[in-house]
Amino acid sequence: MLMNTKNEIPLADYRALAEFRYQIRRFHHFSEQMARTAGLEPQQHQLLLAIKGLPLGKQATIGELAERLQIQHHSAVELVSRMVDRGFVARQRDEKDQRRVIVHLTTKGEEILLKLSSIALAELRSTGPDLVHALNMLARDKENNLSDENTSEHTAIHKLEDIF
Repeated sequence: MLMNTKNEIPLADYRALAEFRYQIRRFHHFSEQMARTAGLEPQQHQLLLAIKGLPLGKQATIGELAERLQIQHHSAVELVSRMVDRGFVARQRDEKDQRRVIVHLTTKGEEILLKLSSIALAELRSTGPDLVHALNMLARDKENNLSDENTSEHTAIHKLEDIF
């Protein structure tokens, strides 16, 4: 296996990582184009999906949606407001804590999300095997022998901080 002499990462790992990122970008681009064709900005589509697809036990609060979309709280407020204005979502005060706002999909939001998700799932069923293959190439690398703790986002960020 070809090795990079500076940092000892096999060239095959660079190729596998590049392929994985390419496959993610491909789907991401497809998803963005699909949203725009339906008259939504990609982030608006992501908001609808985040609301509908929350894990059990989670509620679609502004804070939770900001976390899911990886945006600032105030940006989530603005995004939700725009979607309320367009009739895709509605706000409702939490019955247990009136300070919290829960966001729900409206019928209009449900309908457009169903259409977009059907298309996205069909695309993933077609191109998903390439994405899975690229991920498997990275995950199967026995030379790295990375433990679960070494693959966490925080550990990776700390490694980056150490490098730079």
